[in-house]
Amino acid sequence: MAKIYTSKKLSTPKMEPKKETVSFLLSYSKALSFIKIGKLNFENIAN
Repeated sequence: MAKIYTSKKLSTPKMEPKKETVSFLLSYSKALSFIKIGKLNFENIAN
């Protein structure tokens, strides 16, 4: 059982996001807005 914890782990490959994914997230974050009315919060996505 002790050997499991002392063995070296394999390194994970470096992961790079696709350009489409980055573009989608940036456009989504630009379109997203929050409106607070009293104690309520509303999310609005302006396309």
